[in-house]
Amino acid sequence: MDLVVFDLDGTLLNKQQQITQFTRDTLVMLKEQGIGYTVATGRTRHAAKNCIEGVDFYLPHVYKNGVLVWQPEHEEYSHQNLLSPEEIHDILQSFAEHGVTPFVFTLEEGGRHTVFHPTVQTDACRALLTELTENRGLTALPLSALPADIGITNISALGAKEPAEAIHQALDDHDHLMAYIGGSMYNNSYSWIDIHHSEASKGGALEMIKSPLGVERIICFGDSDNDLSMFEMADEAYAPANALPEVKALATSVIEHHNDDGIARFLRERFSLS
Repeated sequence: MDLVVFDLDGTLLNKQQQITQFTRDTLVMLKEQGIGYTVATGRTRHAAKNCIEGVDFYLPHVYKNGVLVWQPEHEEYSHQNLLSPEEIHDILQSFAEHGVTPFVFTLEEGGRHTVFHPTVQTDACRALLTELTENRGLTALPLSALPADIGITNISALGAKEPAEAIHQALDDHDHLMAYIGGSMYNNSYSWIDIHHSEASKGGALEMIKSPLGVERIICFGDSDNDLSMFEMADEAYAPANALPEVKALATSVIEHHNDDGIARFLRERFSLS
C-alpha cells in the first residue's frame, strides 16, 4: 500500500495548530480509498494528542523526530532511541552556564512520561511548565531528582536567542546528540531548542515501520529541517509554500500554504478524492 506521512506543525496543522474540517474530511476519504496515513512529528505524543483528536490515525505514529514509535492498536511504544543522563551531563552544564532552563523528558515503565527541570526563572518557561503539567498531564519534578538509570527521550528549552544559539553550537562536539533550533510560539524574542539522540530521525523510523506494514511507497509532507531525513527516503516528498528553502529544494514539488489546506487540496487532486 501507499503510506502518506504528515508532519504536523507548519504542514498538516493550520496556524491555530488545528486540523481543519476540510482536512479531516480528506483523511476520511483517504481511508475509504484504502490509502494509509500517519504522522511523523517533532512533538511528543502528549503534545500531539489534542491536535489530532477525532482523527483516526490508526497506523504507527512517529514522535520526537523518530525517537519513539507509538503503536495505537496496542497503546505502547515499539521503538525507542533514548539518551542516558551521562550522555547529557555536559549539555546540562552548558544550559546552566548560559542561564537557559532545560526541560528533560523521560520515558518510564508503562509508557509514562515525566519532565525534570531546574528552577524556572522566566514567564515564558512558567507558561511552558503550566502547559506541560495542567494541559498535557505530565508529572514535573526537580532536575536534582533525575534518576541515574532513566531513559531520556529529549531535552527541550526556551531561551533568549543569543544564549540558545550558543548552546546549539556547543552540541557539534557531541556525537550522540542531535539538536534543532527555531522560533518560539510562546515568545517571539525567544528560541526553542530540542535535543534528542543522534540515531533518531523521522526517516529512520519510517524505514523501520515500512516493511511490517507492507508499504511499497511513502509519500510525505513537511516544512522544516527535521523533515529532511524522510524527504531523502520517500518516493514522493511535498513541501508547502511556507517550508524552509532547503526543504523545498529536496521536494518533488512545492504545494499550497499549510494555512490554506494546501496538503488536503493536493491529496484530493493526487488521489482523485471526492
